[in-house]
Amino acid sequence: MTARTPTDAVRDIPEATVARLPVYLRALTALADQGITTCSSEDLATAAGVNSAKLRKDLSYLGSYGTRGVGYDVDYLRYQIAREIGVTQDWPVVIVGIGNLGHALANFSGFRSRGFRVVALLDADPALHEQQVAGIVVRPFDDLEQIVRENDVAIGVISVPAFAAQDVADRMVAAGISSILNFAPTVLSVPPGVDVRKVDLSIELQILAYHEQRKAHGEPV
Repeated sequence: MTARTPTDAVRDIPEATVARLPVYLRALTALADQGITTCSSEDLATAAGVNSAKLRKDLSYLGSYGTRGVGYDVDYLRYQIAREIGVTQDWPVVIVGIGNLGHALANFSGFRSRGFRVVALLDADPALHEQQVAGIVVRPFDDLEQIVRENDVAIGVISVPAFAAQDVADRMVAAGISSILNFAPTVLSVPPGVDVRKVDLSIELQILAYHEQRKAHGEPV
């Protein structure tokens, strides 16, 4: 099989498929932890919460079709997906905003196991400076540019209040960060070439509330 270049991956794989690849990777990791070495497309689809036809179509973009009568090699498919989404390398990450959510993110063990290394925790509040969270000393937000430069940081996490998020994003972009994970409940404006993923927990809860209301009224969900 010919290896894809990063440019090929961006050009060839639909965005919806890219969004599902980490879900497949998580499901494969769970299977591997159970000692399972091969799995069928049906088993993997069930573990990932998708239908098997969609899974097979998604994996075909990676050039992975499995073996008839055997299925997929779990470890090899994990490697294929991890390589495709870029988590076979170490990605330095900086988190800005060390309130309750920032604390939780800093202590999230899944970062390291999935290819991400938190190199700095930053906050504008002097009262938080020099405190340790998850073994990392909280530093002033004004250290952002130096940290990005010294650690070659491309990914930033924003967990500040909504009113401060745009200023933080602007500083991140100016410092050279080109991918932002935004937990602030606001829409960020960024220049072309900068990717933003928004995580709004309140919106997710409101969606669940909508479904609960429909169920309470006996309406189909």
